Amino acid sequence: MNHGLDPLLLKAAAFAFGLVVGSFLNVVIHRLPIGQSIVFPGSHCPACDTPISPLDNVPLLSYLWLRGHCRHCGVWISPRYPAVELLTGCVFLAVTWRLGLGWLALVWMVFAAGLIAAAVIDLDHQVIPDEISLGGLVLGLIVVPWVSSTTGVPYADALWQSGLGALIGAGTLWTVAFLHARISAVTGRQFEHWPGEGESLPRPREADYWLWFPGLGLGDVKLLATIGAFLGPFGVLETIVVASLIGLVFGLAYALLTRSWSSPFGFGPAIAAGALLTLFLPDSLLSLLQ
Repeated sequence: MNHGLDPLLLKAAAFAFGLVVGSFLNVVIHRLPIGQSIVFPGSHCPACDTPISPLDNVPLLSYLWLRGHCRHCGVWISPRYPAVELLTGCVFLAVTWRLGLGWLALVWMVFAAGLIAAAVIDLDHQVIPDEISLGGLVLGLIVVPWVSSTTGVPYADALWQSGLGALIGAGTLWTVAFLHARISAVTGRQFEHWPGEGESLPRPREADYWLWFPGLGLGDVKLLATIGAFLGPFGVLETIVVASLIGLVFGLAYALLTRSWSSPFGFGPAIAAGALLTLFLPDSLLSLLQ
């Protein structure tokens, strides 16, 4: 489906498209957790609210040209904005490098964009919005089987793979979190936010007994369900293993930097990184869907 396009031109276009998508992801990352529309108003400086002109809104280049400052008020702009744009551009380039131009490549681009947004939001707020996790789950269960069927995989088999992957992804992490909560309750372990000051531990007849766990939010569970819907059962298991290793390294580094072994941090970035690495592993399920 490359339509005779020059491979180098195709990769350059994918990278540029990724930069544009990354710029939009910055809007999503900033606005979605605080309940603001991601469409209106247009891009503006968060400090002085001055609308950003198209010339000052060119991904990556405008940041370099303005030396990381707002043209109007001079406030410093976090380098994370161009970092998200560059990361998204590189990931889109990698997808195109591997798959060329086609529906499957577009699916993985959407998947990767959602992972990047979820990771940064979780890093900032320790929450993964349902718009990303549940929205991605629905998309994965509907679109992935259809795209897989266009490559010769029977639709029923593809749908089974996505559904089973979602169940394994969510079920594995939920089981670990549930058992951890029950063991913590029996051994009397205390956590800053569980059960909370003046609150008693939830009982089996209460929903919180099944859904409220120390050190883990349901956003991580739902995100792994989405990853399972896209990558299938083996892909999501690979993701869990890789994410656990990344989370261990990140947790140790975070503890050393904060000099605290109890400070909470989002697990979403490790999950997203694990999924992206799994996506490009040569033996991942992606190779079975081509």
